[in-house]
Amino acid sequence: MKYLLLIYLNPEIWGSLTAERQAEVRAGHQTFQKTITESGEMISTVALDGPSASAVVRVRAGEMTATDGPYVEAKEYLAGYYLVECADMNRARELAGLVPDAEVNAMEVRPVVFAAGLEG
Repeated sequence: MKYLLLIYLNPEIWGSLTAERQAEVRAGHQTFQKTITESGEMISTVALDGPSASAVVRVRAGEMTATDGPYVEAKEYLAGYYLVECADMNRARELAGLVPDAEVNAMEVRPVVFAAGLEG
């Protein structure tokens, strides 16, 4: 079964960390990626830029509009994800707990119900 391990970053919490702690969290991703690659559970990972770099696109009555910036104001935003394949939700939760951000940010585990172009 495939799962998304979604990383939600709270900029206030992240900003309160020392530069050394931020570097530890970033470096921890390399260790985590090595672990899940070696176990065969890694499919892909993506780190996203912040909401201020985003655009919101809407089509209403056939007219497209695009606005800069985040869709909604929120304390936390989606900062990235890991797409993994593992035995069950319990293992997916265990993997989410190993993501370095789990110590300072929120992790959401969500089963994937459809994924085009992915084997399995």
